[in-house]
Order: sequence, then structure tokens, then C-alpha cells
Amino acid sequence: MDNNNKVNNRFVLSIAPHIHAGANTNRMMFMVVVALTPAIVMSVLLFHRSAVVYAATIISALLFEAVCSKIMGKEHTLGDFSAFVTSILLAMNLPATAPVWMCIVGSFVAIVIAKMVFGGLGCNPFNPALVARIFLLISFPVQMTTYIAPSMGGVDAVSAATVMSAAKVYSQAHGGLDGYVLPSAYQSFLGFQAGALGETSAIALLIGGLFLLLARVITWHIPVSFLCTAALLVCTHHWAHPDAILPPLVQLFSGGLILGAFFMATDYVTSPLYPAGKLIFGAGCGVITIMIRIFGNYPEGVAFSILVMNAATPLLDRYLRPRAYGEASIFERDVSK
Repeated sequence: MDNNNKVNNRFVLSIAPHIHAGANTNRMMFMVVVALTPAIVMSVLLFHRSAVVYAATIISALLFEAVCSKIMGKEHTLGDFSAFVTSILLAMNLPATAPVWMCIVGSFVAIVIAKMVFGGLGCNPFNPALVARIFLLISFPVQMTTYIAPSMGGVDAVSAATVMSAAKVYSQAHGGLDGYVLPSAYQSFLGFQAGALGETSAIALLIGGLFLLLARVITWHIPVSFLCTAALLVCTHHWAHPDAILPPLVQLFSGGLILGAFFMATDYVTSPLYPAGKLIFGAGCGVITIMIRIFGNYPEGVAFSILVMNAATPLLDRYLRPRAYGEASIFERDVSK
């Protein structure tokens, strides 16, 4: 036996994990960017100024991440695409009319406050893009709710309300939706409606979500439980009160439901690790979203629902962790020790 064979036959000792699929943060985040590309292209076609919003959030987010890493004495993480993904998702939560200064403020909140203050990627308890969205919505409600009608040509100039907000205002003023001209599910599906950049074209988001599932970047548990729970509640309430609730397909294809289910609720850092926890997480998001849409004054509840369930993630991971062979379940152990 020659020396090469002797070397190849030796045991190599190393720490776990011993089996891996070659996946890393860079690859996973890059795949998310690829999945978001159809929605980005569609939003640029529908809202010409959206390119300015994307540029402002991306550039400022990358700068904030680089500066924070330098101040904290950490190796810069720009190459892992995490700040890039956060900035794109933040832009998709903004209207096309968002001023540049507001995009920069949102990037600061998302990167510095919601991410780097907690220690960087992997340490943040809440989705950074959604923290920034809620901050901007509370601080600058006028700018965050000024939308324009989509246009495939010409200049964006016509102000318009979102389907969800217009329907809620009409329902409150007239005691229901009787006489209200409902948009077709076809319009909502293709994206010909006012809204944030990531709340218009459901088909583009579904294409990206399907890509993530097929590439095994995400699992089906959260998107399916989120959308099925929301659909069940919408169908039930629409059946009971057809004149007060938007039709199920319009509800599902409008607002941030598709974006939230596939791209924001599935965030690795802020969502549960195990299948049972993911199912409950998604179902909780669906329940809170529809309850806010139907009974709340705010027409959209996706961002709030995901942040609330982000807070429940540690508990879901603790109590729904699969039991190892021969190990007592969490309910059989003395958790006080």
C-alpha cells in the first residue's frame, strides 16, 4: 500500500456537523434575491419611481452595515447578501412615492437598530425590514400611505388608495360594501392596483415563492399554514357577511399577504426551527392578519402579525423541539433546573 492510500484510509476527526449540504448564508440570501427579481421587475414596470426607492434603500443599508461592522470591530458582512435582502424587502414595504430621506431613515432603523444593535445577523429577534416599516408607518403616516396608481407607460402622477384601505373606508362610511365597485381577482393577481412595491403583483411573488420552495431555501410549513389559515378565516367571514368583507381571492392577492407568507415570515433568524413550530407560527400570522383586516382600524395586518409571532418564536422552539430518541419530552422534564 503506497503512502497516498495510507493517508486516504486514515480516520479524520472533526466536530459536528459531519454531514452538510453545502448551503451557506451567502448562497441562501442570493437565492432569495433571485426569487425577488420577478417582483422587483414588475414593480419597476408598474411604478417608474420605484427604481429610486430601491436604490436609496440598498445603498444606504449597505453603508450602514459597513459602518456598524467597522465600529463594532467585526468583519464586514456585506458579502453574505443579508443587508441586500433586508434593503430590498424594506423597499417592497414602501410606496413608490417614498422620499429618499425616508428610505434612508428606514434603512437606519432596519440595519442599525433592528439588526446590528442586537449583534448582527443571527441575533436579531424581529424581522428588521418589518421593524423599519412599522417605525416609518407610525412616525410618517402620510408619506407611508400616499400611493399612486400603477402605469405601464407615461409618468406616475395619479394618487390612488389601496384596495384594502379604500374598501375599509367605504364600508365604515356606508355600513358595508353594497354599491362598492370591487376590483377583480385578475387585476389583483397581475398587480394593477395601488400599494407598496411588494404588495401589487401576486403572480410575481408566487413565482418567486415557488422558486424558493423548489430550491429548498424555505419549507412549505409557514407559507401554507399562513395562507390556508387566512383563506379559511376570510371565506368564513365572507360567507357570514358578504356585504362587509372583500371576496377571498381579492383578500389573498391584495396587500402584503403573499410577500409576508413567502419572504418575511420565513426568515431563518426570526422564525421557528422545527416543523410543528413553523405550522403554528404561520397559522398565528394568518389569524392575526385577518383579525386586524376585519376588526381593526388599520386595513393591513401582515407586518404586525409577523412581528408578534417573531416574539413567540423562542417559546415555539423550546416547547415544540422534536424529542431525541430516549430523551424525556419538555413536558416530562423539570424545566426549572
